[in-house]
Amino acid sequence: MIFILGAADWRRCKGYGTVRVLVCGAGVIGITTAWYLAELGHDVSVIDRRDGPAEETSLANGGQISPSHVDPWPSPENLKQMIGWLGRKDAPLLYRLRLEPALWEWTLRFLFNCTAGRSAINTERMLRVALFSAEKLRDLRESLNLEYGQRTNGIVHIFRSRQAFDLALDRAARVSALGWRRDPKTPEECVAIEPALAGAGDTLVGGFHSPDDETGDVHRFTVDLARHCEMAGVRFFYDSSISEVISRDKRVTEIRTNRGPFRADAYVLALGSYTPLVLDEAGLRLPVYPAKGYSVSLTVVDAARAPTVGLIDDERKHVYSRLGEDIRIAGMAEFTGFDTQINDQRARQLVSAATDLFPGALDVDKASFWTGLRPQTPDSVPIIGRARLENLYVNTGHGTLVWTMACGSGSALANLISGRAPGIDMTGLGVERFRAI
Repeated sequence: MIFILGAADWRRCKGYGTVRVLVCGAGVIGITTAWYLAELGHDVSVIDRRDGPAEETSLANGGQISPSHVDPWPSPENLKQMIGWLGRKDAPLLYRLRLEPALWEWTLRFLFNCTAGRSAINTERMLRVALFSAEKLRDLRESLNLEYGQRTNGIVHIFRSRQAFDLALDRAARVSALGWRRDPKTPEECVAIEPALAGAGDTLVGGFHSPDDETGDVHRFTVDLARHCEMAGVRFFYDSSISEVISRDKRVTEIRTNRGPFRADAYVLALGSYTPLVLDEAGLRLPVYPAKGYSVSLTVVDAARAPTVGLIDDERKHVYSRLGEDIRIAGMAEFTGFDTQINDQRARQLVSAATDLFPGALDVDKASFWTGLRPQTPDSVPIIGRARLENLYVNTGHGTLVWTMACGSGSALANLISGRAPGIDMTGLGVERFRAI
């Protein structure tokens, strides 16, 4: 069976031709992209290898929308910290360099970005996308009346190390200067914002409060938005695994799957960490590498001791989000390829940290564990734009800030495909920045 997507009459819409677009990937990036394409009047279809939307990396992540937390992984401070973690099984980042060309290339590009100058450039690029995305998310939530357990009371970033806090003051000032509040707070002020921190108050040296950050359930958000996409005419083809990308004369002609080939006018790859594997089929390379992360969901048993404000624990690199009657704790990173097995010892570090921070607040006997692969670029900046073939586009590489940047990324790419102004400056966000070091 051949899927020739949509009609071929090229109707006129808002002054631009209607394009048949195939979006590959039904996570939060793929679904937001599909929504904005459909909103612009295009004929959109979505394929995914799972049996529904948001079944992989968008299933159970940390649940935070945090433009304040745009600190790129490559920086002089982080590099020093990562070197100190080498060989530690309990380290927030588990990195083992193997005989794998993709990892070697990614590592070299990462090291290239570990300078103060590159860190400042990458911070601005990340925040540019995040700020635009926060605006688009608010508009989308209001226009569609979306409900996903959102809490709009901000996020508190806590520190136990004086040295780490002092270094973070400079980064916080940079983020605030670029347009998103990251207000320094004393330990007492952190506890006043989130009383559940009272038990840890003596261990804190300070923190930051970003009142415009949010938390919520990314799975609920994505599933609900997918429903709106369907009502807008977007077609979904689940259980569709991509086997080959066929191109000719610098254009993709079809994408082959286990269900048969799909043909469209334009193709979007929003497959997270798997995007480079599909691009390999088209003879293209993309420096996106999977960084496996963990989360655990714990039911609240004592509401007075459990947080209601989103939290980021800098020392442990963990995030906390209140999702209804549960607390979602997420963190850790492992460079172990495409392995999605849960390392029980590392996963339980999240439980131990949560009970240490909020003793007696959570039911640890019914912990629900999850792991997913974050698509990480070596500069921590997403890749949004055309992928060197005339009708092939990518939207990936958002790392730990997938949801934070999802709506802005989807809107910008939809506008680019439509021949419209993307809404933000796209300098430094495309694949072209990786052509040479």
